[in-house]
Amino acid sequence: MLGLSRGVQGALEVLAALLIAYPASAQPTAYPTKPIRLLVPFPPGGGTDLMARVIAQKTSEAFGQSVIVDNRPGAGGTIGAETAVRATADGYTLIMVSGSYGTNAAVYPLAYDPIRDIQPVILVGESAFIVVVHPQVPARSLKELIALAKSRPGTLNYGSTGPGGITHLASEYFDLLAGTRMTHVPYKGTGPALSALLGNQIQVVFGALPAAIGHVKAGRLRGLAVTAAKRVDVAPDVPAVGEVVPGYEVVLWYGVWGPKGLAKSIVTLWNREIGKALESRDMKERMAGEGLAPVGGAPEHFLKVIQRDVEKWRKVVKDAKVSVSG
Repeated sequence: MLGLSRGVQGALEVLAALLIAYPASAQPTAYPTKPIRLLVPFPPGGGTDLMARVIAQKTSEAFGQSVIVDNRPGAGGTIGAETAVRATADGYTLIMVSGSYGTNAAVYPLAYDPIRDIQPVILVGESAFIVVVHPQVPARSLKELIALAKSRPGTLNYGSTGPGGITHLASEYFDLLAGTRMTHVPYKGTGPALSALLGNQIQVVFGALPAAIGHVKAGRLRGLAVTAAKRVDVAPDVPAVGEVVPGYEVVLWYGVWGPKGLAKSIVTLWNREIGKALESRDMKERMAGEGLAPVGGAPEHFLKVIQRDVEKWRKVVKDAKVSVSG
């Protein structure tokens, strides 16, 4: 019995030593334990903002914590992106970005590396832009718009989400391949650009399909073409730009990433929960109604998409001699 008592006493001493070495405060805690910021580098009302709010709702339900959309517009999305890059990599600040993230590296002297300074989480979905004009513009087709632009060089104004953003470069890419010359008018997001178009302050916008399609269906704007490789289900009567301008294609995508150093467990959790949301029936129906195709996949796949776009847009900027000052 004496030997047993010493054995028990020894075990207790070992346990006490472990508790001292690893106090309760040092033990890993559950995540998340407080609200999470999902940054959006554009104003409310645009495609990125709309997509972020859907994801925020779904992940809030999954995590049991509020996921709050925090709009940080400016400089084509680079202000919000830099905010996310500089955030603490604790999982409480992530960002929803669009294809503009890939274009910024082609035109801006960024204070961060768009590939090495982030931790990709998931590619949420892909869509297209839709070329929309105000109903008073005397062009009822893309061919007519091209003819109008060629007959009046520099007089048609197109709005963008900001200098260097994807709608800016998509429009410049169009000018390059179609042989037209339109004038760039930058705004701080899709929402403001569409508002200006609705007010007939500008004539053309290459707008995010989720944000613009409602205006087209309501007759407030006229949809002339989509930038996808082929027609999209949400607007089957609207031709692809490539049907008129061979070789033209621009993919609009949305994805989530966090600061470099984000724990693998947190990346895995977000990837899994957003992936589940993308597989849900209501999410698929909602995205389809806005012309979005769910993608998902591993963080590495999203990284490859970013790398591909950075390379593509650097070439376009060079060939079209794009300047963000315009």
